[in-house]
Amino acid sequence: MQPAPRSPARDEVPSEGSGVASADPGAALASQRRLLHCSDLPRGWVTWLPALVLLALALTLRLWGLGAIHELIFDETYYVKDGYTLWQEGVEMQWPDEANPAFEAGAVDTYLPAGERVVHPSLGKWIIGAGMSALGADSAVGWRISVALAGSLNVLMTVRIARRLLRSGSMGAIAGGLLAIDGLHLVMSRTSLLDTVLMVFVLAAFGALLIDRDQHRERLARISAAALTGAVAADAGRSWRPWRLLAGVLLGMACSVKWSGLYVLAVFGIMTVLWDWWARRTVREPRWALKGLTRDAIPAFFAMVPTAIAVYIASWTGWLVTDKGYFRDWARTHGHEGDSPVIDGLRSLWEYHRDSYAFHVSLSDPHPYAASPLGWLLQLRPTNFYYRDFDFGEAGCRVEQCSAQVMSVGNPLIWWLGTAAIAVAVFAGIRWRDGRAWAILAGIAAGYLPWLLYLDRTVFTFYSIVFEPWLVMCLAYAIGLALGPAGTAGSPSSLRRPAVLAVGALLVLIVLVSAFFWPIWTGQVIDHEQWQWRMWLPSWP
Repeated sequence: MQPAPRSPARDEVPSEGSGVASADPGAALASQRRLLHCSDLPRGWVTWLPALVLLALALTLRLWGLGAIHELIFDETYYVKDGYTLWQEGVEMQWPDEANPAFEAGAVDTYLPAGERVVHPSLGKWIIGAGMSALGADSAVGWRISVALAGSLNVLMTVRIARRLLRSGSMGAIAGGLLAIDGLHLVMSRTSLLDTVLMVFVLAAFGALLIDRDQHRERLARISAAALTGAVAADAGRSWRPWRLLAGVLLGMACSVKWSGLYVLAVFGIMTVLWDWWARRTVREPRWALKGLTRDAIPAFFAMVPTAIAVYIASWTGWLVTDKGYFRDWARTHGHEGDSPVIDGLRSLWEYHRDSYAFHVSLSDPHPYAASPLGWLLQLRPTNFYYRDFDFGEAGCRVEQCSAQVMSVGNPLIWWLGTAAIAVAVFAGIRWRDGRAWAILAGIAAGYLPWLLYLDRTVFTFYSIVFEPWLVMCLAYAIGLALGPAGTAGSPSSLRRPAVLAVGALLVLIVLVSAFFWPIWTGQVIDHEQWQWRMWLPSWP
């Protein structure tokens, strides 16, 4: 096992007297790198093995029986058909009433010659449609393959990102392993909804900013070490930060899947600037606040926000270059047609967004599985995607009554312990000023807290999939604190061994709980009594 994260009391707060002026460039650089907590993790292909093994596990769990339910379940009725028409017409098209049976039977071209009013941007649906373009729209595997691959990729990214953030390969593997076997992530990866695609772009953007942070700290360490020794750093004038620009692209893509990506853009923008300010202050750079504003905050804004806007507008290309889309001719029909088709198109697009925004803020229709965000972390009201009853002899039922369900409920141990781990992270962030805790909490805050502003809207627990990677990172972080650093005088093996055994037993129990819930995550036909055993809370059925 890799060493657990370093002592939180020393991880992010250097002592006032820890800067070392030295004529030895090597000693000065080592000192500044320690101050900035620059990464010293092992490198090489071997370090990728845990991520690749967990990727293989994720793919197996997500692709096995992916097309067994040959029905459009829950909101697949929107996104699968929209994805298909995007690849056919460039825009989402309307469908006749009761179109699902025909579509499921292979009659996939029964859509109407008029654009559909949609309330989410198109990128996620383009990605869903890519699977149908590759494997066929008459195949349930084709409907879902893109999201299944995206969810599996998310597991790999979580391993690598948690490894970098927590400075521990074993904690990265634990975080990725928990995500790979969690029910909410599993169900959302096996169903063609937009939230898993959104999650991939959000997590990738966080990873890009994390790499940017580490590269900036390495560069700042060299510059400050050179200043201590009276030398000039070779890269003192370099300010190009491509990973931050990439994060802007990825966050623009997130917004192009769902508008909730805007909240992530705002939180992550603040996070990356605070990282830079902390680094400049730590090395006692003169006028660090002003430099943090002019060299970090303002460039970060222009690297990320305009880039995200440009990517978002580009995601509407199919709508802009055709005349079939809903509201596409708004400017012409409302007397605003000008000399430029581009201006007319953007004006119509703006009105389309105003119309969609009015829909979102007024969405309060009752739904049997609507769930207050206050209960998301504890999975109090998961969403039922699919449910069927069978009598003896039907669909392989061998008892009097059977049930088959796909319910997007997370592994209760992961979510309940993860919620407790959030409290641990808050304590560590405040008491020890541990930057790792604050970074994890930033991801949770970006994906969760904005929904608390909409307690009167119709929302669902499965929206929490977007911040789940940070929830499992938070749980891995808490596990790392419980284990303590390996091989140190303050943590002898005689004291650490029971903690390792306890953590191992907990992880085995989590795996067993996932195996127990597997049937209701994948629509298996089981004895109705067995199904009832899996309804742990009265609010679940």
